[in-house]
Amino acid sequence: MPEFRGLSWRQLRALSATVATGSVTEAAKTLGVTPPAVTIQLKQLEGVVGAPIFDRTRSGFTPTEIGRELLGTAHDIDRLIARSAERISALLSGATGSVVFGVVSTGKYIAPAIVASFRRSHPDIRVTLAIGNRGEIIRGLERNEFDLLLMGRPPAHVEVDSVVLGDHPHVLIAAPDHRLAGDRKILAEDLLQERFLAREEGSGTRVLMERFLARLGGRPPDVVEMGTNETIKQSVLAGLGIAIISAHTCMAELKDGRLAALSYVGLPLVRQWFLLHRRDRELTMAARHFLDHAKQGRDDFFPRVPSH
Repeated sequence: MPEFRGLSWRQLRALSATVATGSVTEAAKTLGVTPPAVTIQLKQLEGVVGAPIFDRTRSGFTPTEIGRELLGTAHDIDRLIARSAERISALLSGATGSVVFGVVSTGKYIAPAIVASFRRSHPDIRVTLAIGNRGEIIRGLERNEFDLLLMGRPPAHVEVDSVVLGDHPHVLIAAPDHRLAGDRKILAEDLLQERFLAREEGSGTRVLMERFLARLGGRPPDVVEMGTNETIKQSVLAGLGIAIISAHTCMAELKDGRLAALSYVGLPLVRQWFLLHRRDRELTMAARHFLDHAKQGRDDFFPRVPSH
């Protein structure tokens, strides 16, 4: 595996600016250097990687596959620098620190309450709430973009320290006029005749649904994949199918009767919410305060699922 000794931030900046502006001359203006200086950096970068990094076209400079990889690295470094600048700015402005809180999309129904409670007790600590699907949040964890994360099922390939914040129940929902709504004697074959609405492959909810279906002893004839919990809820409301979904995402609909939780042995499926951070990263004092606050108030942040 090549070590790319001699690769520098100046070279990556030269590549990024040249591709963005479409010319060496404009890149030089952006960087505040001369065009020959940019040309030298680009030639050195190609020498380091041992391959062309872009193609000249009428529209400008088009990065090669290797060039796109280098551009991704440059953008990652930009984000880390911006994050560092934000932290320094917070300290210089008199704030005591900042916390970047990564949350899987299902957690958006819980995380704001945690952040709001923390801000009331620590008004001088800024919290950035970053919400994404499981894949996006794990990529952020891999890139060291977050101080703390809220998710279920911590990833196995990254060493983390985690604490359980609370139960994460999942229910099987249907439209209130569904044929199985209110039935206390639902059989596995009844469920296997239904269309199941599911999140994307790899999501925690999708994994849980597949395990549930395996326990039923079969697979429904129709599984429709959808990108968000909101889309799933609206589709269930419309009678398109049934779904295993986090109870925290549909509390309001269950309470007012717009959705029904089907009764079946073993439901709800109860998992846990974890608050975690990378083991190889020492928490800042601000992040430590946030972690302690979340643990101390955990009983207040997780709403009780209505009985059915």
